[in-house]
Amino acid sequence: MDEDPLDNDGGIDGGNQPHPPGAARTPHDIQAEGPGEGLEDKGLPPVPSSRPVYLYVETGSGFPRLAWSNLSAQSAEQIGLAAAPLVAVLALGAGAGETGFLQTAQTLPFLILAIPAGLLADRMPRRRLMAWAEAVRAASLILTLGLVYTGHLTLPWLSLLGFAGACGTVAYSVTAPTLVPALVPSGRLAAANARLELARTAAFVGGPAVAGALVGWTGASAAFGVAAALSTCGVFLLAGLREPARPVVTSGHPLADLRESAGFMLRHSLLLPILVTQFVFNTAFFVLQAVYVPYAVHHLGLSASQVGATLATYGAGMVVGALLAGRVIRALPFGAVIVIGPIAGLAAALVMALTIWTPSFALAALAFFLMGSGPIIWVISTTTLRQTVTPSHLLGRVSAINIAAYGSRPLGAAIGGFVGGLYGAETAIVVAAAGFLIQAIVILASPVRGLSGQPAMAAR
Repeated sequence: MDEDPLDNDGGIDGGNQPHPPGAARTPHDIQAEGPGEGLEDKGLPPVPSSRPVYLYVETGSGFPRLAWSNLSAQSAEQIGLAAAPLVAVLALGAGAGETGFLQTAQTLPFLILAIPAGLLADRMPRRRLMAWAEAVRAASLILTLGLVYTGHLTLPWLSLLGFAGACGTVAYSVTAPTLVPALVPSGRLAAANARLELARTAAFVGGPAVAGALVGWTGASAAFGVAAALSTCGVFLLAGLREPARPVVTSGHPLADLRESAGFMLRHSLLLPILVTQFVFNTAFFVLQAVYVPYAVHHLGLSASQVGATLATYGAGMVVGALLAGRVIRALPFGAVIVIGPIAGLAAALVMALTIWTPSFALAALAFFLMGSGPIIWVISTTTLRQTVTPSHLLGRVSAINIAAYGSRPLGAAIGGFVGGLYGAETAIVVAAAGFLIQAIVILASPVRGLSGQPAMAAR
């Protein structure tokens, strides 16, 4: 059984070890020495005089609070996301067009707010930004609950409040990975990221089921009430989190900061192929997602419950992958761990393509299981790599660019709909498989594959 990365008093294993002579100091060391000493003495990167430095020292505990807050926030998000379309259809009489509009409102912030959130994450205390972001989501859920109770909930209100809640989600999702390196020693980053991803996966799998049960048994108020309570709990957990001292960089123009972070990623031999791989992977995956349900019904001959069962194996794969991530990372070279995700995605696409000639429920289920289990290890390992090689003052913006790459999802859905409509779902599945082949080639041909271990920590 894997050991918990957290010790009983809230520290991280290995975090209290003496600092090796001559080694670069971490935020933990800086905090211990006190904020009054010079930055150069603390091993921090020099900051131009036009960019004043402010050291934020928050009070409270560390990673355990972040982990529990993440579980609460992710659960609130998934319950709210699943409850909204159910309420729209069952209580408000929405059709396909209206639910599509609702879905757009809940995903649009990922396209338009990820970059601004990253700029904020590098300009202000990250714990505070996350707390405010989660408070926005909690407020949107509480207002939705109030409208349900008073009978004034309408589809426009549901969409508007869903948009507001998604704004909080984006800021939280962008900022959380940037806070982890300040709370966890570099050697424990992968374990910490695995714990956060396991919470996200559990929420992804369990949230819709909880929302469906609550809406079906007791109505919309219970679902939004539980989500609001979980989100509020996340806010209070963040309020007590202690963020170690760090240099916060400010500049005259946001575009200059954005150019700096984009240039860093585009010139980086490891981050660039990861970004390209992720973009192509998401595009190909949503090509598949766009046509799978009609393909499963008409070509595979599956019933509605069987279609749901095949999709559920995706969540099961995510859980298995998150649970095994620690063992995999310890057993294999770091580069090999990273390429597991793209290779598993390609294998899943080929298995799904095989069903064109051999229609099979089992093969479809296996394809989605592979699609969930391998890529979750990719998320954990690439997040760890990004946190390791990115200087602290760029982490927010680099994380934002990574989140913004999810904008390829609507592109993939559009390609899937276009190809499927003109040439059939079978052709779209072949196109998706071609996309998965491209992303596998990109990562296998990059220097990432040759990494023997986790790279040295960038200057903090």
